[in-house]
Amino acid sequence: MTRARGLEADDKRFSASPDVLAEPARIPFDAPWIWLASGWRDLWHAPVVGMTYGAIFAGMALAMAIGLFGFEAHSLFPALAGGFLLIAPFLAMGLYETSRRIEAGEPVSLGSALLAGFHAKGQMAFFGVVLMIVFLIWMELAFVLLVLFMGGGGLPPPSQFLPTLLFTWPGLGLLIVGSVVGGALAALVFSISVVAVPLLLVQRVDTVTAMSASFRAVVANPKPLALWAALIAVMIAAGFATLLLGLVVAFPLIGHATWHAYRSLYGGVGIHG
Repeated sequence: MTRARGLEADDKRFSASPDVLAEPARIPFDAPWIWLASGWRDLWHAPVVGMTYGAIFAGMALAMAIGLFGFEAHSLFPALAGGFLLIAPFLAMGLYETSRRIEAGEPVSLGSALLAGFHAKGQMAFFGVVLMIVFLIWMELAFVLLVLFMGGGGLPPPSQFLPTLLFTWPGLGLLIVGSVVGGALAALVFSISVVAVPLLLVQRVDTVTAMSASFRAVVANPKPLALWAALIAVMIAAGFATLLLGLVVAFPLIGHATWHAYRSLYGGVGIHG
């Protein structure tokens, strides 16, 4: 009896799913600002959860930055900052769960956030592996581009990296090509992940279906989701520019807002592949 009740309670997290392929809602251009406002409210409704996730995210970025400097690969730091945009949707899983609980009037705790996605751990793990592979590909591409444009003379020291990047032909070439390659990769990952993890949290779908639904949402709403992508990039960049301190607030704010993006696009509608 107890086990049956537990399964029944777990099923309540999932949306009702009609036997049709759901289409995303059409949203106004300014919708991302509404998501941010809703995310801000969620952040201060559960500040311990949000700030803990923000501190963990900033700590991971700091550890990787220290590793780069330790291996004298400091020039890859901008690539690291861009790479974090690729894996952030998976890392914010607990923030989506927290916003879901706030919306549903359920208890919120750090424990429930950390255990988010456990019911769909296979699909979540697969999606996480996909994002990690893309992240590693991006870091490898960044290293190859550095060597290609800077030659075999080694990477410039930290004090010379920015002048080299902005005021030399090889540096400008690296900046332009790196921006194009990184932007294309980031756009692809954003398209397949913008609402994929929230979908996996609340609906019984596989990873490919969730990524497909996310891509359809972008195709159906290119302008508002382009604005959302730009806002995310600006907030993450500001977080890195403030010596990672800004990430403590920026990361949970984006995570909570992403839940509201999902609700605007697919709220309450079932997705079937």
